[in-house]
Amino acid sequence: MRKLSLVEDQAIQARIAFVAGAETFDRLFAGIRFDEMDGNLLFAVARNEDCAAEIEDEFSHHLAVVATQILAQSVDVVVVLPKVLQ
Repeated sequence: MRKLSLVEDQAIQARIAFVAGAETFDRLFAGIRFDEMDGNLLFAVARNEDCAAEIEDEFSHHLAVVATQILAQSVDVVVVLPKVLQ
């Protein structure tokens, strides 16, 4: 497993904010942390279970594309966990 740096985390957040739009980003992604890579899996931690589920359902493909570009490493699956299960 490889921990993402703060710069990588923030770069993914900035790009997904552009894709999602300000209102959706503030509602879903506030407090998210893109935490680590394990092979082609990207793990993120969202503020609660509802946000984690909606992010996975609605934005996992966008996040995989954005993370692949930023990390220069193939990201095939994005797993979003709620903060309480972390």
